[in-house]
Amino acid sequence: MLSVSNLSVQFGKRVLFDEVNVTFTEGNCYGVIGANGAGKSTFLKILSGQVEPTSGRVSLEPGKRMSILEQNHNAYDEATVLEAVVMGNKPLFAIKTEIDALYADYSDENADKIGELQVQFEEMNGWNADSDAAALLSNLGISEDLHFTTMADMDSKLKVRVLLAQALFGNPDVLIMDEPTNDLDYETISWLENFLADYENTVIVVSHDRHFLDTVCTHIADIDFGKMNLYSGNYTFWYESSQLAARQRAQQNRKAEEKAKELQEFIARFSANVAKSKQATSRKKMLSKLKVEDIKPSSRRYPAIIFEREREAGDQILNVEGLSATTEDGDVLFQNVNLNLAKGDKVAVISKDSRATTAFYDIINGQRKADQGEFQWGVTTTQSYLPADNSGFFTEPISLVDWLRQWAKTEEEREEVYIRGFLGKMLFSGEEALKKCTVLSGGEKVRCMLSRMMMMRANVLMLDEPTNHLDLESITAFNNSLKNFKGTVLFTTHDHEFAQTVANRIVELTPKGNIDRYLSFEEYMSDKVLKEQREKMYAGSF
Repeated sequence: MLSVSNLSVQFGKRVLFDEVNVTFTEGNCYGVIGANGAGKSTFLKILSGQVEPTSGRVSLEPGKRMSILEQNHNAYDEATVLEAVVMGNKPLFAIKTEIDALYADYSDENADKIGELQVQFEEMNGWNADSDAAALLSNLGISEDLHFTTMADMDSKLKVRVLLAQALFGNPDVLIMDEPTNDLDYETISWLENFLADYENTVIVVSHDRHFLDTVCTHIADIDFGKMNLYSGNYTFWYESSQLAARQRAQQNRKAEEKAKELQEFIARFSANVAKSKQATSRKKMLSKLKVEDIKPSSRRYPAIIFEREREAGDQILNVEGLSATTEDGDVLFQNVNLNLAKGDKVAVISKDSRATTAFYDIINGQRKADQGEFQWGVTTTQSYLPADNSGFFTEPISLVDWLRQWAKTEEEREEVYIRGFLGKMLFSGEEALKKCTVLSGGEKVRCMLSRMMMMRANVLMLDEPTNHLDLESITAFNNSLKNFKGTVLFTTHDHEFAQTVANRIVELTPKGNIDRYLSFEEYMSDKVLKEQREKMYAGSF
């Protein structure tokens, strides 16, 4: 279907890919993974022809069509929403455009040409193009009244959905997507997961959403050491088996029969777990044939995220009564929110409007005044907050050591050796700890903020979209640390796995009050009664 032969990519002295050979076949979904800087997005651009390799070639089977999720959100600003979707099938749209042009300048001379084009158009199911595009848009939450809106006038988050519909339109033979779940809500991501799980053609995707990769992927394409290796199974199988391979590599003297037994038990256990998944498809039966010994230990580095508490909190954590907030334009973000937080609660704070959750955190952190209501923290609590926008923390061109020193409480904590310990856990070792904080990437800034939180030793953690900008390794380490944290957590995330494995309570903020349930995230989202209640509480707000 799609093959890569002897592919090499070099930027100056840096070799990104070295003689990569891989074939992507029909009916499979490939999740491309690798550490930050490994070349995941570059690889997708090479497949789509946007970037030329240093050597080697990419071959698509003749007669097959490739579709790419557009990253430039302004590329189709002059088109209507419906037109932008149909433009995803370039051969079809080219014929449609030519037919329209010939009709605009109709003559007996071009009548035959119109007839020929219309035959091709019909063979490509062109007459149903608009209705098919409209159905895709509706499934992705774009209402019919927006279908003829100019793309330039669309909200940026809705544009993302239109471009996703464009990539999916026309059943492409090869579908390439880079971070398709960004800016999508849980319901839309779930729809996309179901769509791709049943997709019969080839999908190649880069994503930091582990639940998404687990749900849709039949294979993992791992970029490491300048090479790409394909493994059967989803992301969780790759991760757990790579960790097992690393442990076994560190124990070279282990008896061969003990190793074989452990591998067999691992495969059996994992296969059984996947078979019970609601999203399991027939393609995932391949797991029974897996050989974990084929997976090589990874070169990736995982940060050591460990949240400790200076003191244990008492029973009174946070009490919120009648809290309300609106925007400057008068839009109601949430109102009459009542919440009594108990010790040990790990609460996923969610809303269909991300401005609502951010406003809530800003209020309870004293950074914004509520329109109505009040809140009170327990006297034994200490709070630490990771905001979605951390830019205000990185304005001075100082070293990371001096940056983190700002939150030291004692002379011992001000010592460079002490501070470097926290930075080292976040993979800032050696000279990395002396770089200026103003030149950090988004992911590096989040890791610095985590160093700050670890140093503060609070017993209440607040996290607003904590996985933004982080790679899979950091997300996994962060996720595990919160599962093990003995204190109280309030967090908002679009990472399904993060929400499901950390939260024991869900609080949803709506313009007509809040919903509060001690349920897992999946139980909450799948409850039909709660779904109806949620719809009523958002009615007329969007």
